[in-house]
Amino acid sequence: METRTVRETTIMLPHLDEEALDEVTSLDRDRLTDITYTGAQLRELSLSGTTLTSGRITGLTAQRACLDQVTLSSVEFADCNLSNLRMTGSKLSRVVFTDCKLLGAVIDDVTLDSVLFERCRLDYAHLSRIRAAGPVVFSSCSLREASVSRADLTGATLNACDLYRTEFDGGVYRGFDLRGNDLAGVRGVSCLRQVTLDRSQLPGLAQAVAADLEILVAEDQA
Repeated sequence: METRTVRETTIMLPHLDEEALDEVTSLDRDRLTDITYTGAQLRELSLSGTTLTSGRITGLTAQRACLDQVTLSSVEFADCNLSNLRMTGSKLSRVVFTDCKLLGAVIDDVTLDSVLFERCRLDYAHLSRIRAAGPVVFSSCSLREASVSRADLTGATLNACDLYRTEFDGGVYRGFDLRGNDLAGVRGVSCLRQVTLDRSQLPGLAQAVAADLEILVAEDQA
């Protein structure tokens, strides 16, 4: 099984049998296995109760996407534009998003196990009640002005991400590895109990705490 390791977190990557993959022209089925779906330009993508096992989705653009109670196992998403995605009540296992746009996405009540977001845009996204049931990594992603609420990201990893005005509100973050990120612009840092940091990040953390507490820092008087 091919894996990817970021810091101390190892993700099991999708296992795709290239010879078994068949090109499909629609994802609107209850069950899909061993498929590729490439270059679709959709006004709307709406899936409910769909199970997709072993597949690659590349270059998909959907003006509106709604995924409700879907199960994704061993799936790759690459160069997709799923801005304004609504994903609810779903389970993702061995799933990779690479170079995808998820601007303003709402991801609610979703369980993640061996899921990697790499070089993705999640600006203004709302991640609510997401749960790391296994390894989860956000690497070189932008989460500018995104919000994370009531999440369980125990043991997950954020690496080299843009966290400008990223807001955390409640949740469980034990062992959440935040090394390699600038924390100065993060909001709600009091929620980030028992996370893992480098000593060099402490000044940025202090700046974030001061912003949360609306502390005014007076200039030194000569």
